[in-house]
Amino acid sequence: MTMIMPLAPTVAQEDFLSLKDYSTEEILDLLNLAIELKKPENKHLPLLKGKVLGMIFEKSSTRTRVSFEAGMLQLGGHAMFLSSQDTQLGRGETIADTARVLSGYLDGLMIRTFHQSAVEELAQFSSIPVINGLTDDYHPCQVLADLMTLIEHFGELKGRKLAYIGDGNNMANSLMIGAAKVGLDIAIAAPKGYEPQAEMVELAQAIAKDTGSVVTVTHDPVEAVKNSDAIYTDVWASMGQEAEAIKHLNDFEGFQVNADLVQHAKADYIFMHCLPAHREEEVTTDILEGPHSVIFQEAENRLHAQKAVLVTLMGD
Repeated sequence: MTMIMPLAPTVAQEDFLSLKDYSTEEILDLLNLAIELKKPENKHLPLLKGKVLGMIFEKSSTRTRVSFEAGMLQLGGHAMFLSSQDTQLGRGETIADTARVLSGYLDGLMIRTFHQSAVEELAQFSSIPVINGLTDDYHPCQVLADLMTLIEHFGELKGRKLAYIGDGNNMANSLMIGAAKVGLDIAIAAPKGYEPQAEMVELAQAIAKDTGSVVTVTHDPVEAVKNSDAIYTDVWASMGQEAEAIKHLNDFEGFQVNADLVQHAKADYIFMHCLPAHREEEVTTDILEGPHSVIFQEAENRLHAQKAVLVTLMGD
């Protein structure tokens, strides 16, 4: 059996809050470890034997909960589900107090919540690693899995182009930063009024200057998709925006990933989606289920990418 050592000596970060905090080399180290951990012979390496991960959920999820829980089990550890209703956070205890209490019980914390400031405060007052499972601003675990999927299909990412079509949300933010960090070109196409935050675009473009990638934001889906190696989309109404769903359907007219749009990509393009998908809204079923779709490989890679993060931050 192949033994893999944790990457802690080469990753200076103590937490995983956003990819902007990580260097290109650190991100590539995580991706290389994820690819190794995906190999069948490495599935059950007990690299976190006896370790316990607490998982705080203020936003529900299928992939985040199951992948972290399964990952900890495969690594020989244990994951503990903590909903906001099951803890004193839901009754007014401060994040700072919660962080210091849980640090005495656990070896790591993952939180899936609304505000990025909550994750950062949790990390500030914790003496154990904190992992961002999703906030309204970032979704770094998903993007690590996305980059892993792109490497599996294309190998070298420099010179490749990713097109993201849809809402300039946390996925768009994290994809821009992750792509820029590894030298991958990215084009974001969003309707007017739904563009990524200006400071996020500026940050990604500043990173891209150092890595040689190109970050573009446009209102034209065809321009974004032109000559792309991968096409990515997400739901038009994110969690918590359900009341605005009908308005979004109208505002996003022309931004559906369908047979007409994908004709502008390279012939061997791949289609990506962070899931869950609203079929026949942001993407048609024939694309979602078609031969170019890698959505379920991408979803599985959440497990392997997160195991790499867990081993790196929590391993001895």
